[in-house]
Amino acid sequence: MIELIKKYKQLINYAIFGVLTTVINIGAFQLLDHNLNWNYMWANNMAWFISVLFAFFTNKTLVFGSKYTTKGAFTRELLAFFAARLASLLVDDAIMYVGVSLLGMNSLLTKIVDNIIVIIINYVLSKIIFKSDPMKSKKEEVAQSKDVR
Repeated sequence: MIELIKKYKQLINYAIFGVLTTVINIGAFQLLDHNLNWNYMWANNMAWFISVLFAFFTNKTLVFGSKYTTKGAFTRELLAFFAARLASLLVDDAIMYVGVSLLGMNSLLTKIVDNIIVIIINYVLSKIIFKSDPMKSKKEEVAQSKDVR
């Protein structure tokens, strides 16, 4: 059991912080859309921004263990993360528009279903952005090229 946990630690951590990010996203959306009566698209975009800030720091440090050494490296990760999440925001907004405006579904229910799809997209994109040991892949390539000879 411990070996399985070690093997899937990254995925388990992503699931835990993904759930927390989703709770923040849906909670912020609920507050802005239903309690403060914002337009559902504005509420969706602000909830996205708040949850992406949380997700960046938790994914960077607690899920993928990325260790930046310079301000430039940190900035590149931050910009890449937001750019990737911006791509998933477009999917998020499209699902919300179709669900609420075209199909007349409840905005909160649509938001919950929408988050399932967005979580999957975000995991794949985050895995690409955060590499815990960027030199590891280069070391593996060198080792594999030596094995081939």
